[in-house]
Amino acid sequence: MADPVTFSSVWERAVERDGEAVFLIFERPEGSSATWTYEQFDAAVTGVAAGLIQRGVAPGESVHLALTNTPAFVALWLAASRLGAWIVPSDPMGKTPELADHIERTRPKAGFCATGRADVYRQAAKVSPDLAITELDEASSSLDALIGSARVDWCPVDPRDRAAVMFTSGTTGRPKGVEITQANYAFCGQVMAERADLAPDDRQLVVLPLFHANAQYYSFASAIWTGASVALMPAFSASGFLPQAARHRATCASLFAAPMRMILARGTPVDGIGLRHCWYAQNIADDQYETLADWFGCRPRQLYGMTETIPAVLTEPADDPVPSSMGQVTPGCQVMVRDGEVLVGGETGLTLFAGYLDDPDTTAASFTDDGWFCTGDRARVDENGRHYFDGRRSDVLKVAGENVSIVEVESVLASHPAVLEAAVVGAPDPMRDEVPVAFVVPADPASPPAADELATWCQERLAKAKLPRSFTLMDELPRTSVGKIRKFLLRQEAENQSQAPQEATRR
Repeated sequence: MADPVTFSSVWERAVERDGEAVFLIFERPEGSSATWTYEQFDAAVTGVAAGLIQRGVAPGESVHLALTNTPAFVALWLAASRLGAWIVPSDPMGKTPELADHIERTRPKAGFCATGRADVYRQAAKVSPDLAITELDEASSSLDALIGSARVDWCPVDPRDRAAVMFTSGTTGRPKGVEITQANYAFCGQVMAERADLAPDDRQLVVLPLFHANAQYYSFASAIWTGASVALMPAFSASGFLPQAARHRATCASLFAAPMRMILARGTPVDGIGLRHCWYAQNIADDQYETLADWFGCRPRQLYGMTETIPAVLTEPADDPVPSSMGQVTPGCQVMVRDGEVLVGGETGLTLFAGYLDDPDTTAASFTDDGWFCTGDRARVDENGRHYFDGRRSDVLKVAGENVSIVEVESVLASHPAVLEAAVVGAPDPMRDEVPVAFVVPADPASPPAADELATWCQERLAKAKLPRSFTLMDELPRTSVGKIRKFLLRQEAENQSQAPQEATRR
């Protein structure tokens, strides 16, 4: 590996290399757009850094962001990075307890929220009475509320300096604070830019939330590494995605399976699409993939990564991507499958996350004795080095001593013509230790499948130990802001339910 560099220096290089090139286009919610070159945005970053200094932010201090997709988020991120400070991005729609937990655990000097959600934010900030709070109009492209007049002296920044703490999605329990360094952002930008063959004339379309690693890692960091541009949308719109891609002449994008299904359900093909590349995470059906490939004008490529792994460590190649494959090992990354589990190698603080915030025990427990990070995800590998998802380590149930993959059960249920999607979790059972229970979203809410119909479908395709004990019909599955299913909530629901076998309920 070459000598590590800082994310701050990557930004400086991009500004010096071609300051007059477009960096950011922001489409306001009402449809108009604002545009900055690298040079123009760099001037704004300096002004925002002055504002942070006036709010008490110094090297090593944190800045809390509870913002949707807005130029202010990007400016605060880059300004903090250049000052040697670090950001704490939270879900802007988070409730008071979640925001309070993040604030209390990271002790920020300054906090930024939307004016419309200020009451919730200020209630959460009571855990930190000295927090300097700034309310912003997220629909505005103006950065004036952030600009200060303090003298800005850029301090030397070390590659291992903390640049962010991002909290995990909380799909399995209490979110962990993942420490991201300056070198992490730079390394991710380089790896993802090279794997997407990104060029300065490319334009990333960003519709996923900026507080999440996907938009930061795969879109912004790679664009800055290359000197490409970004078209930032205030939020994801299923019906608006394709027109936005055409309107802003986007060439690259990144999505999850859930938004892709929404595009299929609510979008329509448009002329003028120029996408040559699109990353996506999590499987979609083959027929869905083919339709999207036709609409996008390119064959999307699946990837696999976590906040902790920094880049997507598995990525499908550009030539003939396989829709069901998580990908081959990304050049520059280290991956192995041991006893069915995906392990990721690298150096903490450089090519892997630095650790979990204030939790050395959990950090240590997340690595094998020989230094590989344990993802908790299971996969199988074919002769071409392609990896196929086989569920979370926690997704293997012990039913009367038999191993049951809930991924297999979910796949069978999802193949039923009356089922849109399904999630399966384990519920305690006095005789069999635990049993699978299913939560099902009907394809047509007005005509949901009956429990005995689902039971028969499963009996014809699954062994006895794999048969769900019950089926609960839902309007939608509980998800994080980027579409991951919050299975710990379903497990809580399963434990609380008192259902007869194969009884179907609606909730």
